[in-house]
Amino acid sequence: MEQRQNTLNSHRWIVFSVISTIYFFVYFHRVSTSVIAQDLLAAFNTDATALGFMSSMYFYVYAFEQPLVGFLSDRIGPRRVVGYWSIVAATGSLIFGFAPSVAWASFGRALIGLGVGGVYVPGMKAFSLWFREKDFATVTGFLLSVGNFGAVVATAPLAWMAITWGWRSSFFIIAGITYALALIVLVFTRDFQTPVTANTETHCSSSQTISTPTGAFKVLSSTRFWILAIIFAGFFGIFLTFQGLWATPYLMAVYGMGQMKASVINMLIPIGFMVGAPAFGRLADRLFNNRVNMLMVTLGIESTIWVFLTYGWNIGGPVVMGCLFFLMGAFAGAFATSIWALVNDTTSKEILGTVCGLLNPAPFFGVAVMQVLTGYLMDKVGKISGSYPPEAFRQAFILCLMVGISCLALCALFNKALGSAHKTE
Repeated sequence: MEQRQNTLNSHRWIVFSVISTIYFFVYFHRVSTSVIAQDLLAAFNTDATALGFMSSMYFYVYAFEQPLVGFLSDRIGPRRVVGYWSIVAATGSLIFGFAPSVAWASFGRALIGLGVGGVYVPGMKAFSLWFREKDFATVTGFLLSVGNFGAVVATAPLAWMAITWGWRSSFFIIAGITYALALIVLVFTRDFQTPVTANTETHCSSSQTISTPTGAFKVLSSTRFWILAIIFAGFFGIFLTFQGLWATPYLMAVYGMGQMKASVINMLIPIGFMVGAPAFGRLADRLFNNRVNMLMVTLGIESTIWVFLTYGWNIGGPVVMGCLFFLMGAFAGAFATSIWALVNDTTSKEILGTVCGLLNPAPFFGVAVMQVLTGYLMDKVGKISGSYPPEAFRQAFILCLMVGISCLALCALFNKALGSAHKTE
């Protein structure tokens, strides 16, 4: 029995390592088109609207498939979902690299989104079974850290690859690596089958059986689920809208920075996320018995940062802004690990994949809504000499601040309900 315990403990790290490596490419693909945008415009002789549509295919397909991915993670197991979906992602990278037109590139991008959409949710399902509950936030934090490292590599390193080998060859290489990782998942890893010991702290008992459709209905009819979804959508809606759209122009408009300097400071957000996700995940596992309290701490600090971004333009320059950007990323990592740890703590393992699949689209829809609303508010102020003035950003960020405070208020009002561990959702 002890030998089998050691074998299983060893294999869980193989599972974690392989899934984390694949998850690296989830974030990589998410932001990769930004760096090679000029190359794509020239290669396809197209315009920004068509390029934006092509890039957005990743997000639409990714978001809409999450419930299906969660359902299949519960039914056929995380290993098969991650392996098969990685093959789809690799094929999408191959098609994207060969694409003769923007239409084919859009198809390849859609396949990439479909494929990488089958990594995070089954990963959460696998980790919930292989690791103890008290270590779940720590493991999730490391996974998110690896993913954000992929976003960092999709900046300057990808630009170097595109210059050195060409953007098409770069995606051929990525396709080859992804095919190899898919093979490793399917051949060298396995799903968790039975509990190692009778210790219920290590794993949830397999005797409890809940049908997935019944569990999904129970989740969707739960007020608690929708509160979590709203908080998740609101928090990451404003966070990713800022990081991915307005952070660099904001620094250029308000502080007069050049594009390169502003981009370097913006890079501190994913770096902060990489540090904060595992660090705060470990802290939450050891010090916060109530995950909702950790959520409230992170929401409170992030709202304070939004106050400075909206009204504190005269308090400092690049150093202060760099610190704020790093802290924003670090506590966003803390929020992500805390909310998924909360879901894991209060969800039956039989339907955890389904619950994660239903909840995971929330931040993507939040980003879609917030990018449109902030853009609308900025357009109401209008451009001056071709650029948005500081007041335009202030109007947009007031909305972001209001959303952040509303998420904090929701979390405080429903503290007890959110933290209730019924093991049914």
